[in-house]
Amino acid sequence: MNKYIHYWLLFITLWLGNTIYLHAQERVTLDLHETIGLANDSSLEAFRTQNMYLSGYWEYRTYKANRLPSLTLNMTPARYNRDFTQRYDSENNLDVYRSQRSFYAYGNLAIRQNFDLTGGTFFLDTELAYLRNFGDNKTTQYTSVPIRIGYSQSLLGYNAFKWERKIEPLKFEKIKKEFIYNTEQVAESAISYFFKLATAQVEYNLAKDEVASSDTLYRMGLQRHQIAAISQSNLLTLKLDHVNARNRLQNASISLKRAMFSLASFLNLDRNTEIELVLPQRPQDMMIPVDAALTYAKENNPTLLGLKQSIWEAERNVDKTKKESRFNASLSASIGYNQSSETFSNVYQHPMRQEMVALSVSIPLIDWGVRKGKYNMARNNLNVTRISSRQSEISLEEDVIMTVNDFNIQQDLIISAEEAMSLALLAYNETKQRFMIGKEDINSLTLSLNRQQEAQHNYITALENYWLNYYKIRKLTLHDFATGMSLSEKFDYSTNGRY
Repeated sequence: MNKYIHYWLLFITLWLGNTIYLHAQERVTLDLHETIGLANDSSLEAFRTQNMYLSGYWEYRTYKANRLPSLTLNMTPARYNRDFTQRYDSENNLDVYRSQRSFYAYGNLAIRQNFDLTGGTFFLDTELAYLRNFGDNKTTQYTSVPIRIGYSQSLLGYNAFKWERKIEPLKFEKIKKEFIYNTEQVAESAISYFFKLATAQVEYNLAKDEVASSDTLYRMGLQRHQIAAISQSNLLTLKLDHVNARNRLQNASISLKRAMFSLASFLNLDRNTEIELVLPQRPQDMMIPVDAALTYAKENNPTLLGLKQSIWEAERNVDKTKKESRFNASLSASIGYNQSSETFSNVYQHPMRQEMVALSVSIPLIDWGVRKGKYNMARNNLNVTRISSRQSEISLEEDVIMTVNDFNIQQDLIISAEEAMSLALLAYNETKQRFMIGKEDINSLTLSLNRQQEAQHNYITALENYWLNYYKIRKLTLHDFATGMSLSEKFDYSTNGRY
């Protein structure tokens, strides 16, 4: 009795486990555009792309913030000193050490504004300080600067603000278009995973049909062999075909699971998700002009923007090393009021005028050619950058031209592949019927089956190449030729430059 109870418990456990697994295994049906949308929304690669854009976005926001006035509070709330300090004793004509104790507090509030055109900085500030000395001669003193305005400027030196104003907007434009570029690249990856699974599903379905067909033919062969309608060798061939068909079905099942797992992982879905794909229909006829694609690529491609940025940065280094190789002069000037008093109530009474003008000059006399060497190195790097940029631009143009040409040809290949698939299916069915009535041999049937499978593969490959080429053109040009809309403008409209 206990033995039967044990078997029943084991059966119930296995049944519950299979039921839970089947409920946990989610089933989704996706077409190509849904797969691309899901990849750009939920895939880990999409998350990485989004965070790369946000990093560049906040870097640009920081640059913009640096162009605005800054308000800074500098404070020393309390500083207490107790030490021995050296003092001169005039009566005895010698230096002595005396004990000293003091308390000090200081505060400064300043507004600063960078001036990009000249590279200088304006400032407006106010400050207050308090000093208390302890000991035999106790003293208290306040000092104040009610208001002071000033300006500092490098007269002949390198102006970093001017170059930032030129380069930073280009960097942000490049980062924005890199985000769109990477989004299209995610779409390309999604297309590859989609058609790998689509191919695996077609192969699995063909393998199932082949198993069913080979089983029917083998059983029919047994009947015909009994009446000596076919030879023993043909019967063995039918049996071998049936065994091979079952082996191919098992291999196709393994490939299907792997392709399904890869797509689910890429889309950040549960690994047990069962995905059923719907193949896209024949795409609309569309011819992309090569000249138009090249124009859009030169306007929008982030690689070209990156090359332009590299040239400007190299030019900046040349300008910097050139100006640092000669003498430099800087000017600082300020005007305001200050006052001191033993009481806080008088420290702002009748302030005195404060003026300061300083001219600093730095002249390199002997540096053994260090500055000249840096300048020549920066200039040579600029030449190398320009040559490399031109080579990269030529490579990009070639890639655009070849991809557009492939895309325009691919549409005809899809039509031919679709027609070949229909003809191969008709030919196989006809050959199968003729074999069943004894008018075709086994070799003709096998050849017809192989042609049908090849036609199916060619059709899926043609579809895959079409969509891969189309999204690659979108990636290279950042332009949707189906709608005639710039992807960059679409991004600006939908996000207003923010993500």
